[in-house]
Amino acid sequence: MNPNSENLRAPSGSTYAMSSISESSIDPEYAEEHDRRILIVDDDEFVLKLFASYLNETYTCEMARNAQEALEILAREPFALVLSDIQMPGLGGIELLRKIVERYSETAVIMISGVDRTQRVVDAIRMGASDYLLKPCELDVLSASVHRALERRLLLRNARRYKRDLEIRNADLARQQAELQRLQAQIVQSEKMASLGLMAAGVAHEINNPAGFIYSNIDLLRKHIVDLERFLRIYDQLALPADIASQINEIKKEIDYDNLVNDLDSILADCSLGAERIRDVIKNLRLFSRLDEAEIKRVDLNEGIEATLRLLSIYYKAGNITLVRDYGELPPINCYAAQLNQVWMNLLVNAAQAIGKNHGEVKIKTRCDGATVTIAVSDTGEGILPEHVKRIFDPFFTTKPIGEGTGLGLSISHSIVEQHSGTIRVESKSGSGTTFTITLPVDAEEAAGLEN
Repeated sequence: MNPNSENLRAPSGSTYAMSSISESSIDPEYAEEHDRRILIVDDDEFVLKLFASYLNETYTCEMARNAQEALEILAREPFALVLSDIQMPGLGGIELLRKIVERYSETAVIMISGVDRTQRVVDAIRMGASDYLLKPCELDVLSASVHRALERRLLLRNARRYKRDLEIRNADLARQQAELQRLQAQIVQSEKMASLGLMAAGVAHEINNPAGFIYSNIDLLRKHIVDLERFLRIYDQLALPADIASQINEIKKEIDYDNLVNDLDSILADCSLGAERIRDVIKNLRLFSRLDEAEIKRVDLNEGIEATLRLLSIYYKAGNITLVRDYGELPPINCYAAQLNQVWMNLLVNAAQAIGKNHGEVKIKTRCDGATVTIAVSDTGEGILPEHVKRIFDPFFTTKPIGEGTGLGLSISHSIVEQHSGTIRVESKSGSGTTFTITLPVDAEEAAGLEN
């Protein structure tokens, strides 16, 4: 029994109504059922009943006769506040305070003692007590202390929750900003690819007309040369005066007439071959850009891949890279051909760069399996590290030196394939090459409303 029990008393004329504690102090947004629960801990039965009777007017109170019983009750259910005596048999109030602070950080604690010791007050406050009251204790002082402790508890809890909400919103804002940057970069890269397509189409158009003149004039020149050779053969059979015949023979020796006539055919053949190559380049540029096919239409993917390979032929020859074409028979598929050609370009350039100067091999394999087609691009390069494979389609991720890659090629390719309701996956082992496999539905428009 606490020796100071007789000093605990209610104010004169009090009916124990605690009018100083306002319900409005509890934030309705974060108020919880246990926000009004108080656990009173004291080994003095009189104190327990007095405090409980007084506080029950506004709060729900539980009583514990010692610190151990208090811990057992706290383990079963939450409380907003613990009102505890310091001097109790067994586990003391200070040790109870320490355990509450460690285990139940959101529970406020008010300590009460009949002994006025400054150091004990300081220790309790430092350990986390909200207040420290001395017996004898006026009930209106207790009322004010409880009010302050609960208000402070709610303010701290609300502050933590507001901080957590703010952190979540900041994280979401950061993700949105990163996504915006990614989309902006992809737009820029896509615009570059679109510009490349426009340039390719423009070059093809500008070259096409003069190339047509060259090609048609070569045919005309071949006919003229045939006629001229026929004329010269007949002319050689004519009987000419000796001085004129001598001059003609001198000129023939000077210009190496016999070899000149024989060279004309091979020169014309070379010119025709060059003109044909110009026509092929124009055709491949048009196939790559596909500006006349801006809408979804059925196209032959093998044709687009081959056109892209021809545009890269010099690039592959310079790296001494062997190309293996394993084209299967593919049905025309619904797609944006120019976009898919960007994908082939990205994969084929990456494959060549992966090989570098190691004189390796790039293989393109296409197959059809009913409703889907599969395109696989394999290289015998150095491969990709396992930790890089997981991030290979991430925007801005690149293993290339600064200035040699934006880290957007594969990311954009991934987006284009997904927009066509397809999938793209990578298989690679460091030191043993890489394979990118794309699977596309034959009817992509029906599969995912591609036109939208």
